[in-house]
Parts: sequence; C-alpha cells; structure tokens
Amino acid sequence: MYLENKSNLEIEMSQTSAAGHQGRSGLRSPEAVAGNFGELRLLQGISERGDTQKLQPAGQCVIHAEDLVPVRQENGNNFNAVNFLRGKVNSANLTERSPLLRFSQDDSITYMTVHEPSFVGAEEPWDNCCMDRERRYRLGSEVASLSRSNSSEKYETLENLNRSFRLASSIKCCLRVSKVVAIFAIVVLSSLFFSMYPDRDNPWRMLAVSPSDSFSMNVTDFRDNALLKLQVAGPFAGRAADSASQEFVLIQVEQAEEPGQRRRRTQQVTHNWTIPLHPERSDQKVSTRTFEMLSSDPIVITIQAFLQDNDVVPLSMTHQSLYVMKETQVAIAGIILAGVYVLIIFEIVHRTLAAMLGSLAALAALAIIGDRPSLVTVVEWIDYETLALLFGMMVLVAIFSETGFFDYCAVKAYQLSRGRVWPMIIILCLIAAILSAFLDNVTTMMLFTPVTIRLCEVLNLDPRHVLIAEVIFTNIGGAATAVGDPPNVIIVSNQGLRREGIDFASFTGYMFLGICLVLLTSFPFLRMLYWNKKLYNKESIEIVELKHEILVWRQTAQRINPASREETAVKCLLMQKVLNLENLLHKMMKTFQRQISQEDKNWEQNIQELQKKHRITDTVLLVKCASVLGVVIFMFFLNSFVPSIHLELAGWIAILGALWLLVLADVQDFEIILHRVEWATLLFFAGLFVLMEALAQLQLIDYIGEQTALLIKAVPEDQRLAVAIILVMWVSALASSLIDNIPFTATMIPVLLNLSQDADVNLPVKPLIFALAMGACLGGNGTLIGASANVVCAGIAEQHGYGFSFVEFFKLGFPMMVMTCLVAMCYLLATHIGLGWNM
Repeated sequence: MYLENKSNLEIEMSQTSAAGHQGRSGLRSPEAVAGNFGELRLLQGISERGDTQKLQPAGQCVIHAEDLVPVRQENGNNFNAVNFLRGKVNSANLTERSPLLRFSQDDSITYMTVHEPSFVGAEEPWDNCCMDRERRYRLGSEVASLSRSNSSEKYETLENLNRSFRLASSIKCCLRVSKVVAIFAIVVLSSLFFSMYPDRDNPWRMLAVSPSDSFSMNVTDFRDNALLKLQVAGPFAGRAADSASQEFVLIQVEQAEEPGQRRRRTQQVTHNWTIPLHPERSDQKVSTRTFEMLSSDPIVITIQAFLQDNDVVPLSMTHQSLYVMKETQVAIAGIILAGVYVLIIFEIVHRTLAAMLGSLAALAALAIIGDRPSLVTVVEWIDYETLALLFGMMVLVAIFSETGFFDYCAVKAYQLSRGRVWPMIIILCLIAAILSAFLDNVTTMMLFTPVTIRLCEVLNLDPRHVLIAEVIFTNIGGAATAVGDPPNVIIVSNQGLRREGIDFASFTGYMFLGICLVLLTSFPFLRMLYWNKKLYNKESIEIVELKHEILVWRQTAQRINPASREETAVKCLLMQKVLNLENLLHKMMKTFQRQISQEDKNWEQNIQELQKKHRITDTVLLVKCASVLGVVIFMFFLNSFVPSIHLELAGWIAILGALWLLVLADVQDFEIILHRVEWATLLFFAGLFVLMEALAQLQLIDYIGEQTALLIKAVPEDQRLAVAIILVMWVSALASSLIDNIPFTATMIPVLLNLSQDADVNLPVKPLIFALAMGACLGGNGTLIGASANVVCAGIAEQHGYGFSFVEFFKLGFPMMVMTCLVAMCYLLATHIGLGWNM
C-alpha cells in the first residue's frame, strides 16, 4: 500500500480556548459546523513518527494513519470535534474538483484542502431547502460525535433551529419505522396464514367416457355454504362451448338438500357445463369451473360424451372444496391489488418488492379459502418465455453497447432532425411504433432505450420525457398487427375465433387501419401534453456533471461503516467533500442564466463536433453484433409468419442469439455482462406473473368478465351492439392498465364467444373481439405496470440514472390512453355501426 514506509497523516487543528472547553457539549448547527470545519493535510516526505513530532506546532495534535488516536495537546486541552479539520494552508494550486489524495513520482503524498474559504463565503447563508438543511445538519452531527465539545456559548442563538431539525428528523424517523413495522407485520401474518394450511393434495382421477358409457361419482366430504371447484383435463378445443362443434363433453353437477327446519320440501340445484372437443383429439387442455352449492349434502357429478361415432374420450378430473364465497374472494383480490398499487404509486417500496409482497398476500388468501397451490404449481405460473426473451435481449444489448453504436445512432438522429428537438422526437417515436408492429414491444424498447438516453445526454436533454413518449408509441404500434402485442397473438391463435373468420390477414388489415388513425391524432396530442414541459435540462452540462460527482461522493461515504475512529474520520472527510461540492453547485446555480432555444442555429457545427467525439469504437465487434442481431430479428419474423418452425417461443431465439454473441465476442469478464442485466426487472415480472395468476384463482378476472356480460344483456336490443363495443373497449382498457392484459384477454375471449352464441343477446363476435384487442393493447399506456415494455424501459432508465416514477408516467401515459381509446372507439363505431363491417 501507499503507506508502507509508515507515512503518517498529520491533521492540523486550531487551538480552542480553555473557557470554551468548560462549556457543555452538544450538537452544533450546520452553520457552526461548516464555519469551524478544518482541513485535512497529508504532508509530504514524512516517513517516521518522530518527524511528525518535530513538525507539530504548539497547540496542535497528531493523528497517525495506523491508529488515528488523538495526542493530547501540550497545554492540556483535549481534541475538539468542531475544530477537527481546521487550519490555514496555502492551497492556491488546488481547486474544489481536486482529488482527495495525489501521489507524486517520488511516492510522496500531496494534501488536499477539504475546506477552503474561497469556495464558501463566511456570510453566505445556507440553502432554504429543508432537505438540504437536514442533510447538512446530519453531517454536523456525525462530525461532532467524534469527540466531546469544548465550546457552546456562541451557538446558543441557534438552539431553536437545532430543535426544529431534531423534531423533523424524529418525525421522519418515526414514519420510516412505522412503515417498516406495518409492512413487516403484513408479511408475518401472510406467512403464518400460508403455513397454517396444507397444499391441495386431491389426486387426479383417470376416466374414459363415450356416448354409450358415462361416468358418475359422489362427493360426500363437503362443507356448508362452500364452492365446488372442478378441474377437467382432456382433448378440448378451447375454454368456451362452440355451437359449430358437434362433439362435446357434458358435465352435470347435482345436489339435493333434504327437508329440514328451514324448508319443508326438497331443494335441488343442477349445473351443466359443456366443453367442446378438439377434432383431432390431440391438444390436452385443462378447464376449470367453480359451482355454488347449497349445503354439505352429497354431490353427484356425471360426465357424458356426445360424439358422432362410438369413440372413447380419455379424461382426468379433480375437485376441491373452497370455504369462501365468490364475492368474498373477489373483494380480497381487489384489496390485494389496491395495496400493491398503493405501494408502487407512493413509492413506499421498490416495485419489485411490491410485486413480491402482493404475491405472498395472494398466496396466503388462496391458502385461507382452501386452495393453496404447491410450490411446483406456483413455479408453473411464471411465464418463462417472457423472462427468457428479456434475459437474452439484455445480454445482446449489453455487448452491443460496447461498440459505440448507440452514440453513433444518437448523432445520426440529431443530424436527420437538423438540430430541431421535436422533429427528432417524432422520428424516434415513429420508428419505434413501426418496429413494434413487427417485433415484440419489449425487444423494441430494449434496443431504443440506450440510444435515446445517449442522444439526450449528448444534447443535454432530459431523457425521461423522451423515453415515456417512445414507450407510449411502442404500445400503440404493437396493436397494429397480429404479432405486435401478446393479446393480439392470443386472439389470432384461438381456434374458435378462426372459425368465425378472424385470421391473421383480416385481423391485421382491420387493426392496421385503426392504429394509423390513432397515430395521426397521437402526435399533436403529445405535443400538447409537452407544451409547457422543459425537454432540455435546466442546468448546463457542467452542472449536470457536478451533480453526478456529488452523487458518487455521497454514495461512497454512505458505504463506509463507521465501526472505528479511522473509518469515521474518513467518512467525515468524504461528507465534507460533498458539502463543499454542494456549495459550489449552489453558487453555479445562482449565477447560471441561460436561455435555451428550441432550434439550434449552429446544428451543423455541433454535428461535426459530435461526430468527432462520438464514433464507432470497435468495428469488428460491431460487425459481429449486427450479424447476430440481424439473425435474431429475422428469426422473430420467421417465427411469426412460418408456423412450421420448431422455435415457437421467442425466448428460445433470444437465448440462442445471446449464446452466439457471447462466443463470437470472446467475452472474458462475464461478471460485467451479468452486471448489466436488469435482475430487478426480471424479478418484478416473475412476481407479477404469480400475483396475476393468484388473482385469477381468486375469481377476480372471471368476475370482471361476468359483470361485463350482465351489463351488455341489460341494454335494449337496438342499442346493444354500440353499448357492447363501448363497454368492452373501456373495460378492457382500464383493466389492462391495472392488471396484466395477457390473462385478461385469455379470460374475455370465451366470455365474448358465449355472448355471441347466446340467442337472447344476438351479437356478432367480430366487433367485440376488435374492441377487446384495441382496449387491451392501448390500455397498457395507462400505468407504469400496464405493459411489459413500460417496466423494461423504466428499469433500463433507472440503471442509467434516469429512472421515472409511477406518477411521472401516469401524468403522460393516462391522458394518452384516454385519447387513443376515444379515437379507437370512434373508429369501431363508425365501421361496425355506421358502415356495417364484419357483421
């Protein structure tokens, strides 16, 4: 180390008066601490402890590097914390930006003045910001806690201010402790409830039915006022009954309640459940339904197959008794979902932890109602295709960023817009919307977010507003085709909807025209939303860089654990450096007055300077990355349009592309690549998948679909189609902004199919499906967790130091969602009600 020759640190301290030493000890005000803060001197050429004794003037003490123990002064006065680092040093050649330590060629140490009066005026007041005052007060408290105080008489006028600081700190500390205690209590209760009930262990029963041979069983162990949950697995065509299918399985659930004190005659309830069979008997699917029963009397379950021939249909079945009624389950699910949103909106905890807490609470609720899932079942709820896609693309982008390609693209975008900000933003949003129509939204944002952040840093723009605009248009563009957004993929893949005439070509043609109209109206509306927003940073580049430097110093000081006197002194030294830089920043902010123009007059000269500074750094690696990424994107397209390819999952393509690039790039330090992976985002998605599936098990999504169907049936027949389009559109948009649109779309498809097949309702299915697609895709712009691309963009931006909160996204995303849904609703009404399309 640098102090091998026992080089010592001599800390000069000004002598304090003996009278001040007799005063009572206590914490000083920020002004007092800042005014009496001294300087740390690392003297050159000192190699032995004896030399330090010779250099020690009267009234000073010496602290060595290895023990940092204060030496009692010659006059008997003890070490004073307020004058700990004070001294008079000629440091004209040092500036506020000088490093703490500087080593010359002869291994001697040059000191750095921590406190210089030229940077901080004696009469300059502290910032009026309460948070700034409190931070400076905490710094003074830490420094003062190093030793006893010897003077307090001249600080008596500031005791009231100190008390107010202590009161504010106490209140915030109480709130923080209350938050931790409340969340910890909820976690403990959820853990207890989850551990008190066993997993559902009802085995699956194998059976076979045919037109001539039915199956029947009795369920005797049943509880009063409970629900019967049936799960049947077999070669089913889908979750909804199809009138065009002539082969199906009929499940009948009957219960007869014997006469008793409450009623004189026998009461009987019968539930019929029809499940269509797949023509090829190949796809094995699991269908689930819950039935309300009357009492604890025995239940008879009968299963019969209706086929065109006398074939045998193999099935498997299990049942589960639930102890809570459906309305109560929906209420519990609503409370859990509202609690998760409160944690995210007010940023009480990180959104990843909020999703994990919500998942734990939902699993505890399932255990209470008697439907606790096993660990294997919970793991199966996670969508590993999405996680694999995210992980693979994160690795690809992490290696791609080493080539300087993102900087090069940022300069080219600035050149294409001719130095004008808004044309550049429109170009970026338009390209993102076009790419997301053919690629996955998550992939598009993972490619665009680094480019946008680098472009904004070059032009001194605030990346947050530009990123939010990009992700909004990414979600809009993804709704244009059948492969742009997961809800569209679910709709086109449904066999029942294909028989209704909704295939890839017809769906894409109708949605593409509507989304084009939405895009045309979205750009002017976006300009209105950003009318009074300052896209440029309010400070110059120097101020922005100084803020980043202050952040680095503060984080370094916070990582030091003051377990010893040496560590405490070093921490105080770093925090004093933070204070001085903040004072310098305060002066720069006061004197900085710059009028920012929306159009750069010297954009050509700026482009030349930017091209010299930001260029491709590794051409060979760029060729490798571009080749692999081109193959990956081609495989995405091939996977969408050629169903015979055996890489059905986009996650496989991304993982294989990441492996190819890792081999070609010859990555030696694998830890750097893993460090750039957004693990918090991956954990958030895993927790969100578990949370949404648990809420679906609590009947929340089914309840929304059933209530929507009841509202449509209550409308008069002449207005039913228009009301149904409006209702499905807005329910889908609002629900998709609050919960994941993938399970919601999968739940709403059979509900809408049943509505179209109901003779009493008499509604065409195509307008309802298109309304569902529009609402589910555009509703993702409503909140930060409404779409996967939103969360991915926020995670990458947070990693670069430009994270945006739930409220910041909501202020821009929700008005855009409302406007785009209004335009889409007018398009649906005009085409289906006015022109009579797809009737």
